[in-house]
Amino acid sequence: MLRTHTCNELNTDHIGQKVILTGWIDTIRDHGGVLFVDLRDHYGVTQIVFSDDSMLSGMSKETVVLVEGTVTKRDDETVNSKISTGLIEVRAEKIEVLGPCQLGLPFEIDASTLTREEVRLKYRYLDLRNRKIHDNIVLRSKILSYLRRQMEDMGFMEIQTPILTASSPEGARDYLVPSRKHKGMFYALPQAPQQFKQLLMASGFDRYFQIAPCFRDEDARQDRSPGEFYQLDFEMSFATQEDVFEVAETVIYNTFNEFSDKKISKPPFKRITFADAMLKYGSDKPDLRNPLIIQDLTEFFAKHEFLNINGRTVPFKNKLVRGIVANYLVKRDGEGEGEGGKKAFEKAIDTYSRSIGMKFGIGYITLEDGEYKGPIAKFLTEEQKAELTELVGIKEGESLFFISDSASVINQLSGEMRTWIAKELGLIKDDSFEFCFIVDFPMYEKNSETGKIDFTHNPFSMPQGGMDALLNKDPLEIFAYQYDIVCNGVELSSGAVRNHNPEIMRKAFEIAGYGEEDLKAKFGALYTAFAYGAPPHAGMAPGVDRMIMLIAGEETIRDVIAFPLNGNAQDLMMGAPGGVTEQQLREVHIKVRD
Repeated sequence: MLRTHTCNELNTDHIGQKVILTGWIDTIRDHGGVLFVDLRDHYGVTQIVFSDDSMLSGMSKETVVLVEGTVTKRDDETVNSKISTGLIEVRAEKIEVLGPCQLGLPFEIDASTLTREEVRLKYRYLDLRNRKIHDNIVLRSKILSYLRRQMEDMGFMEIQTPILTASSPEGARDYLVPSRKHKGMFYALPQAPQQFKQLLMASGFDRYFQIAPCFRDEDARQDRSPGEFYQLDFEMSFATQEDVFEVAETVIYNTFNEFSDKKISKPPFKRITFADAMLKYGSDKPDLRNPLIIQDLTEFFAKHEFLNINGRTVPFKNKLVRGIVANYLVKRDGEGEGEGGKKAFEKAIDTYSRSIGMKFGIGYITLEDGEYKGPIAKFLTEEQKAELTELVGIKEGESLFFISDSASVINQLSGEMRTWIAKELGLIKDDSFEFCFIVDFPMYEKNSETGKIDFTHNPFSMPQGGMDALLNKDPLEIFAYQYDIVCNGVELSSGAVRNHNPEIMRKAFEIAGYGEEDLKAKFGALYTAFAYGAPPHAGMAPGVDRMIMLIAGEETIRDVIAFPLNGNAQDLMMGAPGGVTEQQLREVHIKVRD
């Protein structure tokens, strides 16, 4: 090695020793003829002192250098307790340029996260020098290694599955790869190793896993990177839903506990049915740090006659109604229009509710001094107020907010209002990770455009009740053995107990309008393999990128990926996607049309 030590290694035990350090010039400070340089490498920073400023002639920040010198104790007033080498410095005796920085920097390295993302990603190799982003990638490496060790300790075998495979209807758009040897034919990059891992179970392997790359041509979100992502894909033979949950709970709890100082839900994680999640939280990805619970008030408003005020009756009659109890009087001091005022909150919630599609804004009543106040209170009799108090458990000083709309949007609106109110009142504390499983997803749904029965999620999930349910129940009342893991409102994983029985599979697809020929055409290998005897099996695939994003405390998933695409699915650094030559197109039998 060119160096004797790294830039976070030296301490008072090394005082008096001759050392050689290598790294990047991070900062240069001139203190009256004496120059102080912070030398940075992968591991940390060491302060270098130059008594002769000519030694640094022609060198700029980010120049890569080799420094020889002697370790000395810092003066008391220059001690830096923020870094591991803060008690010492190196008196430079020789410096050699290993890699000159010949171009002007497009941004300051220590402020790169404040730079426009397009610039950061174009010069990603510079952005990755930023200590925070650099540490995210180091954290990613440690987490991946830890995940692998845990899976191996539980008896899972790591097996790679193909990257070039066949296109299949899995929900998102495929990335297609034209074949040179087979004119007009295409490979597809796998959206997930779904069929392969099930085929591994049919092949007699008992426990499989891999850190699997997945490719989907879909739009970016803060928690979703376009192009590719990685998941901890695992599958188990002869396993039940609870067996999968136990593995997932163990791995996820241990990982978050190992790499985060926040409070973490201890196993077993809460099990919440899909129906309850949509009703109580307005989402199948509930943030359980939010203490607000949505309550169904439809029956209350359906069974009562309400007061008629100037020809108007309560606006929730014969509609779906949800309610959210919260205390904004305590959280908002004062009556004024200012940031903390009661009236300011009322104006803000009205504006927000209208912005998300609530045409008439949000109604509410507030219990103050034992009396209900607010725009809805005048429509309610004293008996109805008393019944409502008992129903929702409202207390002195609290308000009951009403959301009313059609079945197609009521849950979404309620969920968005629940989140907004909690954030506005500061109820969501960023000091914990709250996990839950969402279970009992509907197997089927009715297509709102065609009126036909469709699969809601993975068509290879086993229906709860098996063949008997498929034969004797209304399809819209059948639940699937499907499940999600959710953490702080972020979906970390989906999974299922698989439908491994060809007979049940045929019937399940038949209900959704597919015949056996469709199964053979679209999923031929899997369908045929199951006809040779397949074990019951189940699995899931927690998203690695999202896990790391949460642990690192980042707002966007791109800050935990070394070389991500931008939000428009472009690699600005490498210039992808890009054009290719006419010869390359001819070799794969493609002609580009205008």
